[in-house]
Amino acid sequence: MYIETTIPSFYYNERTVPEIVVCSRWTREWWDFHRHDFDCYTSDAVFDELANERNPLRENKCSLLEGLPVLEATPAIGEIVEVYVARFVMPRDPQGDALHLALASYYKCDILLTWNCRHLANEDKLDHIVRVNTLLSLSTPRIITLLDLLGGPDLYERKSDY
Repeated sequence: MYIETTIPSFYYNERTVPEIVVCSRWTREWWDFHRHDFDCYTSDAVFDELANERNPLRENKCSLLEGLPVLEATPAIGEIVEVYVARFVMPRDPQGDALHLALASYYKCDILLTWNCRHLANEDKLDHIVRVNTLLSLSTPRIITLLDLLGGPDLYERKSDY
């Protein structure tokens, strides 16, 4: 499982929007109690994104990931990122979503875990991602949120204290 930047960001969330607060609680629950059920990986791309934040909790976010194996961004991954951008799979930010998807795909991760539903965990983009990855002879990870891991939409009913 590839752990993308939004996971530590939601773990250490300070926003008070109710939906964000709930997602943060789910993130902490999964990280603290269920993460060890998976072989989790991250990348320097995640550490770089977190280090460049202006958030005072950025060090906490980075330390949360310490000890996870780090997937290396090779020149081949850079080429994959270029294809993703050229084929409009991901936005032009080569250090962002395209890089996370390329890392998870290249290293054959089963899951890319994210709260990014705009560019990554977006059902409307999945067919496009699969088509481009197939052309590149890459596997496509399941791109999911913690909601998928913790039980789907009925989680609201089961987590009444949230």
